[in-house]
Amino acid sequence: MVVNAVRKVPWFTYFPDNYRWSFIVSIGLMRVAGGGADTAEIFEVCRNLDRDVGNDDLWFDEWAGMGDRLRAMGMAALRRGHDLTAAGHFSRSATYHQMADRFRFPKDKVSQGVYRKSIDSFKRYVRLNDRPKTEIVEIPYEGGKSLPGYFIHAENTRKSKPPVVVLYTGFDGTKESPMVISALELARRGMSVVVPDTPGVGEAIRFRKIFLRHDYEVAGSAVLDWLEKRKDVNAKRAGIMASSLGGYYAPRTASMERRFKACVAHGAIWDYHAIWKRRIDAAFKIQLPSPGNHLAWSFNVKTAEEALEKLEGFRLDGVVQKMKCPFLLVHGEDDQQIPLADAKSLYKAAGSKDKTLRVYKGTDGGSQHCHMDYITPVVGHMADWMAEKLGA
Repeated sequence: MVVNAVRKVPWFTYFPDNYRWSFIVSIGLMRVAGGGADTAEIFEVCRNLDRDVGNDDLWFDEWAGMGDRLRAMGMAALRRGHDLTAAGHFSRSATYHQMADRFRFPKDKVSQGVYRKSIDSFKRYVRLNDRPKTEIVEIPYEGGKSLPGYFIHAENTRKSKPPVVVLYTGFDGTKESPMVISALELARRGMSVVVPDTPGVGEAIRFRKIFLRHDYEVAGSAVLDWLEKRKDVNAKRAGIMASSLGGYYAPRTASMERRFKACVAHGAIWDYHAIWKRRIDAAFKIQLPSPGNHLAWSFNVKTAEEALEKLEGFRLDGVVQKMKCPFLLVHGEDDQQIPLADAKSLYKAAGSKDKTLRVYKGTDGGSQHCHMDYITPVVGHMADWMAEKLGA
C-alpha cells in the first residue's frame, strides 16, 4: 500500500512510498542524540527492509534481530565489567525491540516476549548508566494497580526540592522513548522528571490491562498525589508535557487538574474522534503512525467502529476553556497526521491568559508530526519555556 511520506516540506524519508515506516525510522534517528540508537544500526536494518517494503512481518524480524544483537553485546560488556558500554548497548537494544513490536498485531506471545526484553534492557541501562540519576518507580493507580515509570533527578541545581515535570508520550509511544530525548533536556535545566506508562500505553496496557480512557486527568492526579509524598521535589511547582496524542492528554489534564502550573503540548490534538473518523473512512490508506487496528486494541474492543464510539470523549472543546496555567503549544506546519488548523483551534480555545502557539516550518525545527524530522531545537525551546514558567 503506497502512502507517500512527503507532502509539501521535504524531510528525510528512507521509504518515500511508505509514510508509516519512514515516520518510525525518523523517531529512531531522533533518539541517536541521546544514545538511544545509532545511525549505522538503523541504516543496516533499513537496507535489509528494502527487499520487501511494507511487509510488517519482515519489519518485526529485522528490528527484533538488531535488538537481540545489541542485547547480546550488552551482556558481553557487562560480563567484562564495562558497565557504561553495556548501558549504551542496552539502551539501543530497547529502542530496536520496541520498534519491532510497534506494528505487530495481534500482540501475541512472540511480540510480548520481545517487548519484555525491551523493558529489561532499558532497566539495565538505567541501573548501569552514570547520569542522569534515575529511579525505577511504581505510581499507585486505580483498583490496586500501579503505573510503571522512571523518576529522573534534576541536574545543575542547588535546590533541595526542585520543580518537577510529568512527561507523557502519545497514542502508540512508550515511556522509554522520551527518556533519551525530552527528559534529558528537562533534567539538565534543573527540573526533576517523572515519565510513566499511562492508560493505553507501553507496559500499562500490555501487562497490566490498563486501557486507553478519555478522562486522562485521573492519571495526572495519581502522579501528583505520588509526587506530593516525595521530599525531594516541589510538587507545588509541577508542569505537564506530552507529545502526539499527549497533545490531548496534557491540555485536558492541566484544564481539569489545577495543581499543574504549566502545560506543554508537543503537537496539537483538538478532536481525536474526527481524526480517526477520517482514517477509518479512508480504510487506513492515509498517513498513520501505526496500523489501524492499534486503535481497537488500545480500548480493548474488537472493531474500529466500537473504538470510534470510545473516542466520543476525546474532544477538547468545552474542556480547555477551563485551563488557567501557562500553556505552550508547538506544531509542525506540514504535520500530515494532525492538521495545523486543529492547533489553531486548540490555541484559540485555551482559557490560559499566558499562552503561545509556535509553528515550526522545517528550517527552524521539524515541520512533520511532533517535529520528528528535526526535533533538537524544538525540545530545547520546550525545556527552556518549562524552566522559566516553573522557576527552575
